[in-house]
Amino acid sequence: MLKTIIVAARDRERLAEITAITTRFGLDMLLARLGLAKGDRAQADSVPDLPRRTRQALEALGPTYVKLGQILATRQDLLPEPWIAEFEKLHSAAPTLPFETLRPRLEEALGEPPETAFASFDPQPLAAASMAQVHRATLHDGRQVVVKIRRPGIRQRMQADLRLITHLAGIVEAGSKEARRFQPQALVQQLLDTVLEELDFTNEGRNADRLREDLATNRAIVVPAIHWRYCAETVLVMDYVEGVPPRDGDTLRAVGIDPAAIADLGAALVLDMVLVNGRFHGDPHPGNLLCLPGNRLALLDLGLIGHVSARRQQEFLTFILSLRSGDAQTLADTLIAWSQGSTPSRERVLTAADFLVARHGSGPLILGRMVADFFPLLRKEGLVLPPDLALIFKALITMDGVLSAIQPGFDLSDALQKARGRLVMNRVTAAHAPDKAVALLLELSRIADDAPRLLRALTRKLEENPPSQSHANTNGARWIAAAILLAGALIAGALVLA
Repeated sequence: MLKTIIVAARDRERLAEITAITTRFGLDMLLARLGLAKGDRAQADSVPDLPRRTRQALEALGPTYVKLGQILATRQDLLPEPWIAEFEKLHSAAPTLPFETLRPRLEEALGEPPETAFASFDPQPLAAASMAQVHRATLHDGRQVVVKIRRPGIRQRMQADLRLITHLAGIVEAGSKEARRFQPQALVQQLLDTVLEELDFTNEGRNADRLREDLATNRAIVVPAIHWRYCAETVLVMDYVEGVPPRDGDTLRAVGIDPAAIADLGAALVLDMVLVNGRFHGDPHPGNLLCLPGNRLALLDLGLIGHVSARRQQEFLTFILSLRSGDAQTLADTLIAWSQGSTPSRERVLTAADFLVARHGSGPLILGRMVADFFPLLRKEGLVLPPDLALIFKALITMDGVLSAIQPGFDLSDALQKARGRLVMNRVTAAHAPDKAVALLLELSRIADDAPRLLRALTRKLEENPPSQSHANTNGARWIAAAILLAGALIAGALVLA
């Protein structure tokens, strides 16, 4: 209670603003359902436009809440389709600011006026979002760039939001059994990580450099170059890229770009990012992608980057391959391994896996259709995906939707088949990485150090209790002898490798 009073007192102005907005959009019933206000909890489900009003309230509350809604849009394992559909509409568009409002921040970052730092600078904004505003400029060497400037006061406002949301998540998780399934504190931690990273524009610059390095061998992928001389926490300067968003095939064909080639390229790109490189664009919607002449693809807005561990890569690949091969047992094992904070019935999960295999184990793999079956099954069985897996699914679904829009009937299984060789080689290379070889040698060395002591102990045991001539004991002795020989072979192998 004391903590609540302290938090409310510190951020009382923002709290009053949040309360006014939630009341204006009639979210009292939603708050009652979460146990945060009085009212009839059951009535929340009977309001047909509650998802829409919640989305509008999040937009009115500003960038922190927009980010929260965008994270919730990845959680199809938690929320039904009407809520996901509304949260997917969330965008960070905002009114433009007069450039003179942004000038002090830009000059502080550049160390000089933009008129002298650049050969030319356009004070008219190219685009505006809730967190930043973008302007065109030209470097002294003639290169065209965009200048992304953080809005003034945004950090303090978002930090106040994060304090309030963090405290609220704790109250909700402690007081509402229904809300506990959503793991609000875990969701808020994901929000904290996302917002704090995106507030510092140098993180986006580093993301761009890393992705460009990951994809350096693919000449058809363009990641804008970052001009670090002009960058700071509040300002990012990168190459200007002109292209066509991949919204429909006719528009691409009209400018000489082949939609089928872009679909193949986009599929190979997302599979390589997720299953080979382990680093992927977290939100590859049409506004963050541009199609370029020569059937190339540019990646923009790299503030949100997902990371995939080698273990997750293996699990996700197992999920897809077991689905396509009709192996419901392995598919069920994977789903159970992914479940968090729940003990699902294996029989029920196996039944769900059988259903997925029957529906999507053969024929074209249309990811959107598979997910339309997959996530309701997760909700029905009470399975909750880890946040990193939810983001992977979201990125794949988003890219699948983009590619299907420009190339109807797009089949991800074809892309998987083409990528199979790269995926296998990546696993083989990872398994034989130098650091893993060293770790293996160290473990074998430890076994070699322990082997004489273990062999002496085994010899004493056999001397004290000689095995009888029974068939069972004779076989046991042979297995022991074989184990000793195998251990010796392993030690010898380690010495040879060393």
